[in-house]
Amino acid sequence: MAREFQRGHKARISDLTAGTDLYVGVQISAPGLTFDISCFGLDADERLSDDRYFVFFNQPKTPEESVQLLGPQAGDTESFRVTLDRIPPQIQKLSFTATIDGAGQMSQIAPGHLRIVAGGEEVARYPFSGSEFTTERAVMLGDFYLKDVWRFAAVGQGFDGGLEALLKNFGGDVLEEETPEPPQPQAGAAPGFAPPAQASAPPAFAAPAAPAPAPAPAPQQPQPAPQGFAPPQGSPPSAPPVHAAPTIVAPLNPPTGGTVPPPGPAPYVQPPVQPGPPPGYGQQPSAPMPPGYGQQAPSAPPGYGQQPPHGQAPGQFPGQPVTPSPYGAPQDAPQGGAGVAAALQAFKETPTGQRWTQQNKKLVRADLGIGGQPVLARQGSMVLYQGKVDFSYKGAGFAGRIVGNATGQEMQLMRCTGQGQVFFAENATHLHPIELQGDAICVSAENVLAFDESLQYEVRRIEGHGIPGGALFTMQFQGTGTIVVKTHGAPVVLPVTPTTFVDSNAVVAWSAAAQVIVSSQVRMRRNAYPGDTGESVNLQFRAAPGNFVVVQPYEV
Repeated sequence: MAREFQRGHKARISDLTAGTDLYVGVQISAPGLTFDISCFGLDADERLSDDRYFVFFNQPKTPEESVQLLGPQAGDTESFRVTLDRIPPQIQKLSFTATIDGAGQMSQIAPGHLRIVAGGEEVARYPFSGSEFTTERAVMLGDFYLKDVWRFAAVGQGFDGGLEALLKNFGGDVLEEETPEPPQPQAGAAPGFAPPAQASAPPAFAAPAAPAPAPAPAPQQPQPAPQGFAPPQGSPPSAPPVHAAPTIVAPLNPPTGGTVPPPGPAPYVQPPVQPGPPPGYGQQPSAPMPPGYGQQAPSAPPGYGQQPPHGQAPGQFPGQPVTPSPYGAPQDAPQGGAGVAAALQAFKETPTGQRWTQQNKKLVRADLGIGGQPVLARQGSMVLYQGKVDFSYKGAGFAGRIVGNATGQEMQLMRCTGQGQVFFAENATHLHPIELQGDAICVSAENVLAFDESLQYEVRRIEGHGIPGGALFTMQFQGTGTIVVKTHGAPVVLPVTPTTFVDSNAVVAWSAAAQVIVSSQVRMRRNAYPGDTGESVNLQFRAAPGNFVVVQPYEV
């Protein structure tokens, strides 16, 4: 039976199926609308750094054929074949998207789905409908992303600008050819890596004895090469959508020197020294040429509130050749590196379509509209929010206050609900989102900034002798969701061994399966006189291989 996902839900693909040869089908429709369904292969920065991994109607497969466009079949508007073990290491995410070709809004779509089929059996399904959207013209439906193992996430994030906005989000751009020529169809049998129609039997991953007849090729859409397997009987592919002109992907910033300068004066050359004070004392050189005629505008050195031009090394003069910018550079970054836009380019918001997004080392954003679960955060940690968000006091109750006061693990929390994005930070500490998938982690309450309300948390006692109170305490979080941990400085993660001792004032978190023992060196006579080392109470960790402890370079 297929596992049904809601928007924001995630799971390891290995929990869904042991196979790596997957079928991904997208069913989306609306009266009078035509849809373009694509797959973006993104790098570790979630950028389309190699346009060969943009799989769409005009480029039906990646170079090594790890992702292939199969066309409409078995009741799906569009379908893909994904072979996970053939995806190159530089591709860290596959984002499946749908955009409207022409006018229209995603609020008009009928109930649809994104589904995963493995070994002839549907293993996952993400249903969606137009009630989840408003004026959007493009939507990210689901992601395959690599985080130690390949995982699947139901995204459902919309964009108002259509395919162009989607490409800009991933670091690309859309250009329309002036004289498009219809692509020539490829000869051969129709691709048949297809699941059955909704009421038929699961598909097989091998060709039947008699090959299925090939459908009539459409001149507007090329067919992928023969796959060596055919769809089940009685599930002929439907007609492919018609596109008026092919779409190509190009870098946002053309390489420096690639454009032809407009006719006009000759390129600017340094003028001879004029009588009077040199430039910089309030005067300009006589008759300077405007920027753009073969030169770059002068800019302040990096460090005065701006970043160096893209591709220019620190200390490189503007007049020297500049390395062409790589594919995916921001479109609105000025080539010369001058102006307010260039100075602020490095600090722009980072949208990813995920529930939790780390904007930088000290700022994290939570999208409350994804997942539908409230967020609990430390009181006063909100620095900015967008949309309709309500903040309310989260009380621990009488029993919780008693436990918090007695153990020192009391957290003053607020509940964030609504439809919007909330940005969290506190005292410029480093933030680290940790995603739990049914596992558990122990974190000091002092180091907790925010977490999903779906997580269960409780105070855990660490037994010890020879210390005041006879024990230390920490918080244990368990379930499915994300917890944001804050540290003073960059932490270090160490494997737990029988000889791992950590200062109790510097420890941040550790794996819940580790055994913790308080190692006390308190001696009343020793501490009664000057000369104490200050390292009287340590925590000793013992656990099987694979357990860890997180320590910050700071003592609370």
